[in-house]
Amino acid sequence: MLIFDADDTLWENNVIFERVIDEFLEWTALPAPGRDGVRTGPGRDGVRARLDAIEAANARTHGYGSKVFLRSLEECLVGLRGRAATAEESARISGWAAAFDGHQVELIAGVAETLAELGRRHELLLLTKGDKEEQERKVAASGLTHHFKGVHIVPEKDVATYEELVRAYALVRGETWMIGNSPKSDILPARSAGLNAVFIPNDNTWVLEHSELDPADEKVLRLAAFGELLEHF
Repeated sequence: MLIFDADDTLWENNVIFERVIDEFLEWTALPAPGRDGVRTGPGRDGVRARLDAIEAANARTHGYGSKVFLRSLEECLVGLRGRAATAEESARISGWAAAFDGHQVELIAGVAETLAELGRRHELLLLTKGDKEEQERKVAASGLTHHFKGVHIVPEKDVATYEELVRAYALVRGETWMIGNSPKSDILPARSAGLNAVFIPNDNTWVLEHSELDPADEKVLRLAAFGELLEHF
């Protein structure tokens, strides 16, 4: 059994968030004049650090997805401005929702062909976390659903999530592989559940999904591109 992550493994996702963040930083990181006329402010790095902290807190409380992300942007803006957002500012943030409509996704190179071939050799599952409605739209738009024996959308990908899949499908742990780009959600919890893992890095992986992997762990296969899976499975 091969279990696949979706966002940033099968299709590009976080790059869309990064584009919006870049626009947000351009808008909010401009320094304001202080009392002595010297322009001061947190700068881009300072604003990004604040936003990352707010996103981490909101993810723990409210989960994942564009709605939580836009909430985090407004909370960050309020903190920076030291006041409630104006109607114009709130409208500007709400306008970014269109970037996440999910009706089109950009498949990562080699995904469609590789899944088609792997599906002839193995059973495949899809495991993705986030807002259920939002993830369902992306899965449908991908055109990949027919490759998978099951599609699972969960609020969090932790050890318990993988243990539940093991029970639901009577998986043989040593013959099951979790494939994804996130050390935090795809690799480490799967390994803790006794599954093997394939790490395929994505340059745009969300900073909150970063984590250190054990370079000596022989049960983690590291690949440079999705198509390389055909050389191993």
